[in-house]
Amino acid sequence: MNRKQLAELLKYASPYSILVVTWQNKIIELKCPFKVEVKNEIGELIVGEVVVVELVKTSTNLKAVFIINGNAYYYFHFIILID
Repeated sequence: MNRKQLAELLKYASPYSILVVTWQNKIIELKCPFKVEVKNEIGELIVGEVVVVELVKTSTNLKAVFIINGNAYYYFHFIILID
């Protein structure tokens, strides 16, 4: 994917929300800030800790990145908590 294609894709992404498929196969929009549980120890985060996602970004390899306490982490290190 070249830079032009990436820019076209990212113009539809919002840093303030994420779409999630629930266990009931429903799509919901979670707006920032939302809570996640740390699944893998990474950086200063400890397994089982509940933290708040401030923003959602997309990396150049098209993976979701959560901004937590000003630091960026890939989404797969977390379990999204839905109230």
